[in-house]
Amino acid sequence: MIVFPNCKINLGLHITRKRQDGYHDLETVFYPVAVKDILEAITGNDQQSPIQFTLTGLPVAGNTDNNLCMKAWQLLKNDFPQLPAIQLHLHKNIPMGAGLGGGSADGAFTLQLLNNKFRLRLSDTQLLDYALQLGSDCPFFILNKPCYATGRGEILTPVQVDLSGYSWVLVHPAVHISTAWAFANITPAAPAQSLQEAISLPVEQWKDAVTNDFEAPVCAHYPELKKVKEDLYRAGAVYASMSGSGSSFYGLFSKGQIQQELLPSYPYHIIA
Repeated sequence: MIVFPNCKINLGLHITRKRQDGYHDLETVFYPVAVKDILEAITGNDQQSPIQFTLTGLPVAGNTDNNLCMKAWQLLKNDFPQLPAIQLHLHKNIPMGAGLGGGSADGAFTLQLLNNKFRLRLSDTQLLDYALQLGSDCPFFILNKPCYATGRGEILTPVQVDLSGYSWVLVHPAVHISTAWAFANITPAAPAQSLQEAISLPVEQWKDAVTNDFEAPVCAHYPELKKVKEDLYRAGAVYASMSGSGSSFYGLFSKGQIQQELLPSYPYHIIA
């Protein structure tokens, strides 16, 4: 069985307060984007090695035991010890440390893949609960449709945001932003306007209304990233922003209006 975990971008992101438990409350709009990893699972035959996990594509730092695919399998194995041996292979295409949620998508899609492959009959509510144990933005990828998110990012309300009339340019600079560093360099504050209201405006009015609190501190520390956003606007974007805590940026363009020769020199995807 093969699935294709997709990434997300944030349409605005506000960090509203630091909580007693050390997490932060936020508000954002998660939006799925069709840049995808590839995840394959086949039933194994070695009960002495209940899971074999391999990786190709973009390099993934750290021990594979800490990969969210492995953690997702372990969560289900704890509750369903009868799961047969399995071979999981992940081909990474979504860059890491880029604010695109690729690791979270891989973990959430692993839960869904195992649920479907082995007919565990888990409901979406149960899958959402497992996903939250993996990470704050993992539940979004269970729903995988535009959602207004609050709390740690796990309180999800589907929203109507139709961007089908636009083309996307997704830029991923070769800069890895630590989420912990990003949060340490931000001052939580209540926004002047809720993102739920801001995204109801025409996209051409989003520039000053749909903002990302991480953008200023990240661009101050990595000034080359500020130019990425400027280049997107020069290339004709009607709206451009950083996603998550960075370092990826995206631009929304009217169909057929991308001046490709003016796009940033970093690797990018064009999504028509």
